[in-house]
Amino acid sequence: MAEIYARDVRAAERGTGWLAFAGSMLVLGGGFKILDALWAFKYDDEVSGEVQTVVLENDLQAWGWVWLIVGIVLIVTGFAVVTGAEWARWVGIVVAVLAGLTFLPWIYFEPLWTILSVTLAVLVVYALATYGGRQAPGPRVAV
Repeated sequence: MAEIYARDVRAAERGTGWLAFAGSMLVLGGGFKILDALWAFKYDDEVSGEVQTVVLENDLQAWGWVWLIVGIVLIVTGFAVVTGAEWARWVGIVVAVLAGLTFLPWIYFEPLWTILSVTLAVLVVYALATYGGRQAPGPRVAV
């Protein structure tokens, strides 16, 4: 019985490390999005007419608000992942999948960084899918 309990403790410790990794990646990503927002706010009036995007045209201030909100959500989600919140698990998975997909078109320009970024996104999905959320309290069965 003590051996099974020790295995459960080791599995929980391993999961804790993965969740800390996923949470720190989400917080780091949120921090970078906030820096993107600050950059967009600073250079809103200096954007050239050649810079255009599909969604918000050349309005960097609008993009700044989008990135600021995304950054705050990512930081809150990263801290909530570590506490075991189920909603944070799913938000983190969705964000990591979307991030991984949006990195892929850059493979032609920056192949090393794209592979690294997609790998980190896949590891975050793995961590959250495997160890995220509340752990179901169940009876320990002696094997």
